[in-house]
Amino acid sequence: MKCICQKWLLTAITMFSFFFLLTGCVTIGSTAKSGYPHPQASKTGPPDHAPAHGYRAKHSYRYYPSCSVYFDIDRSVYFYLDDDSWRVSVELPNHLRIRLGEYVVVEMDTDKPYLDHQNHKNKYPPGQLKKNKSKEWVKSK
Repeated sequence: MKCICQKWLLTAITMFSFFFLLTGCVTIGSTAKSGYPHPQASKTGPPDHAPAHGYRAKHSYRYYPSCSVYFDIDRSVYFYLDDDSWRVSVELPNHLRIRLGEYVVVEMDTDKPYLDHQNHKNKYPPGQLKKNKSKEWVKSK
């Protein structure tokens, strides 16, 4: 009889403990049970209090219209046309290096200046430094 009572008591304690473990579980996503509101996933971008909210990095390039070359001032790399594709390099090929000539500084939101090359080609045709004494043109040294 003593053995049966001990088994019964052990079973009751195990069930009682199991019951309390289950009641501690909370469903995620419900504010009524957890007491904490969950953030909505529909908002994108940085929080409003972030100092860089809405800021876009500006990239400065020297555009050499005589040979369609861009030089990234911050990263010290060149972008140039090689046949029909754009190349990136820390050094220019010799045939381009000797033809650089004058340049204009172009500010852009992208790290790929060649995406707007057709616009730059139209706006800054080669040889315009002599005709247009604008401050945006700089003669290469």
